[in-house]
Amino acid sequence: MIRAPKVRLVDEDGTQIGVKDTNEAREYAWGKNLDLVEVAAQADPPVARVMDYGKYRYEQEQKAKLARKHQVSINVKEIKFRPKIGIHDYNTKKGHVVRFLNQRAKVKVTIMFRGRETTHPERGRDLLMRLAEDVKEIGQVESPPLLDGRNMVMVLGPTKNAGVTRDDAKAEDTQRDEEAVQADRNGQAAAPAGDEEPPAREEVG
Repeated sequence: MIRAPKVRLVDEDGTQIGVKDTNEAREYAWGKNLDLVEVAAQADPPVARVMDYGKYRYEQEQKAKLARKHQVSINVKEIKFRPKIGIHDYNTKKGHVVRFLNQRAKVKVTIMFRGRETTHPERGRDLLMRLAEDVKEIGQVESPPLLDGRNMVMVLGPTKNAGVTRDDAKAEDTQRDEEAVQADRNGQAAAPAGDEEPPAREEVG
């Protein structure tokens, strides 16, 4: 409800009509079968606009719904390591990290120190940086290793390569195989690949 005695009236098409008595502005809106809506209460005098309030509310709700639909939810997963982790356990946990990154999730990696292990925080830092190096193709360090009480925490975020399939690489390998077979049928040796380095393959533990 508009309480101010006067308002700056704006017509439905955005035309500035000028300062009017509130009752006069209301009569103007009603004369068009529309509503008078206060759109800037802090202004002096307040700004009121002639509009179809029901339609306005609907459009605002639709915009809000669309914004929520396009909002990217940030998913954070956590993996915990011990500073003296064995190679098998390390590879298993690294595999989880790779899977999370390929799902476009951030990964919080925590090193848990116990007892006298806290006197050698560099072991935890080295382990975290080793992990970051191992997954650098799909994960980047967003928060470097930091001590948090008895724990050390690092956050990895997915790179643009995370979740990308290798279909193109497979297609290229298939084409090379077909070319080699064709060359053999023609009585020619397949072109040596000595000058050409094979494509790097990612190995996931």
